[in-house]
Amino acid sequence: MLYYFLFPLRDEFAAFNVFRYITFRAAGAALTAFVLSLVLGPWFIRTLRRLSVGQNIREVGPTSHQTKAGTPTMGGLLVLTAVLVPTLLWGNLGNAYVLLVLAATLAFGLIGFCDDLLKVRRRGNQGLSVGRKFGLQVLVAAAVALLLLYGLPASYGFRPTLSFPFFKDLVVNLGLLYIPFVVFVLVGASNSVNLTDGLDGLAIGATLVAAATYSVLSYVAGNSRVANYLQVAYVPGVGEVAVFCAALVGASLGFLWFNSHPAEVFMGDVGSLAIGGAIGSVAVLAKQELLLVLVGGLFVLEALSVIIQVASFKLTGRRVFRMAPLHHHFELAGWAESKIIVRFWILAILFALMSLSTLKLR
Repeated sequence: MLYYFLFPLRDEFAAFNVFRYITFRAAGAALTAFVLSLVLGPWFIRTLRRLSVGQNIREVGPTSHQTKAGTPTMGGLLVLTAVLVPTLLWGNLGNAYVLLVLAATLAFGLIGFCDDLLKVRRRGNQGLSVGRKFGLQVLVAAAVALLLLYGLPASYGFRPTLSFPFFKDLVVNLGLLYIPFVVFVLVGASNSVNLTDGLDGLAIGATLVAAATYSVLSYVAGNSRVANYLQVAYVPGVGEVAVFCAALVGASLGFLWFNSHPAEVFMGDVGSLAIGGAIGSVAVLAKQELLLVLVGGLFVLEALSVIIQVASFKLTGRRVFRMAPLHHHFELAGWAESKIIVRFWILAILFALMSLSTLKLR
């Protein structure tokens, strides 16, 4: 919005020329998102308490978590607001990729909102059924894939190709198989973040790291000179998505102020599903889908721990971990919650650094 109002005035006021730079507007979006989170946060938490929107704790979880019962949930609405407003202010709304990632984020957030609302109304942990929630996620992800293949203007030149880290010349055209592939990436990312959201500040801290990483990756993919130099897939126009990613960084940092241990508010499914959908969408748009395994390495570990636990118990009757997801295993092993959170953040940062190193290792 500011881009449309102020950039055209660059001939009269030379200072407004800075709005042409994605880096400047990304910084503005991050700062705006952070300030907006801090300003709205206290009011938002008071409102949730007044409406009795409290978290219900599963009895099968660690007993130490029972003390968190009643903590306001659905804080993801604050995150979504702090992402949406700065993106609309600082982003180029004529860019189809920006609109698409915003739509995907809000759609996944709506699924999470319905799930959270049912849990609050029923005063328990029974929201949407697993089948219904999964089906809605698949529908949203499939819609994103179809829009990418058939809904974008020809000028964007988006193709259903898959690039491989470390191999500069290895590019595979998936054709129609690109649709189920995008569905797998988006649904997997969404649920992985959801599984990670079990300790105060854990998921939002890892989100901050992943969003910052994809802010760099999307900017690189949208800059022809940098993309050619680093020999990564060039996607015209996707650099603008860096503004969205930066807004997510600022929103995550602001939400962490209230979600850090001991948390004053939880993000709920409305936050975790939306964030996962956002990160997955950006990975697809920037043609860095496979790198998501590294960028979101912590999310992947958490999801794998659940898959391994369930598979092992069904096949052998034995559990590999004391409890899944992985952070619960370490809780039951005697680690303090704050220690688990910080150590997992360190892992997230290491995964991000490894993913960025692939830009040169080709």
